[in-house]
Amino acid sequence: MRATTPMPHPLHRHKPYSNFVLCFDLDGTLIDTAPDLVRVTNEMIAKLGLGKTHYAKARQEVGYGSRALIANACTRAGFDLTTEQLEDLQKQFLTRYAETIADHSQPFHGVMDTLKQLRRGGATLVVCTNKPGYLARPLLEHLRMTWLFENIVGGDEAPRSKPHASHIYMAAGLQNRTKDIIMVGDSYPDIRAGHNAGVPTILMRYGYTAVKHHKLRPTIALDRFRDIPLALEQIQKKPLRFRSGS
Repeated sequence: MRATTPMPHPLHRHKPYSNFVLCFDLDGTLIDTAPDLVRVTNEMIAKLGLGKTHYAKARQEVGYGSRALIANACTRAGFDLTTEQLEDLQKQFLTRYAETIADHSQPFHGVMDTLKQLRRGGATLVVCTNKPGYLARPLLEHLRMTWLFENIVGGDEAPRSKPHASHIYMAAGLQNRTKDIIMVGDSYPDIRAGHNAGVPTILMRYGYTAVKHHKLRPTIALDRFRDIPLALEQIQKKPLRFRSGS
């Protein structure tokens, strides 16, 4: 449940976001990881004698994980992949991706400046990603972003990963239970997790989802990351609550 946002004390007006805990998805929200993930997918299917997969279609599948990337690429190529082959390629994928995790991945435009602005304004920033923690942390470290976040919780570290509400609660931290938690993401697991947790959601339209944005029912949808501070002002003026899902 969201706490009612108090009026800022005059001494704290320079910290306008101090009552917010912003839970950020990683892939497709903070960082454009598709170039590296699709590159490694192509390296894996090349072992089967297949050519490069369709980039735009693979980009929309990033949120479903390495197994889906490989399987769908093979399906598009008309290759009948066995379960044994898929399991073997997935293991190789994870090893190769960990070795070259940030070769071409970069924060989306405006992300770094906006995160710094939010942090200066008193917001608590955390990462709530279905990416395994052992991959999420090195990626953020490579891109010199780790220092911006109070907490980083991967999908393998939460009691249940998004879209389950517990992932958001763990990332936000019990010490922040009286603050206004907001989930910021680009796809169904992010927005649904926010609904299940009963917190407002911000959808980044530039992300990886293939689902029509209006069907996801976010509190606010944005085209630019730098507009998040304006979205927070809007949420403060008109707090929205969601009933937890089943």
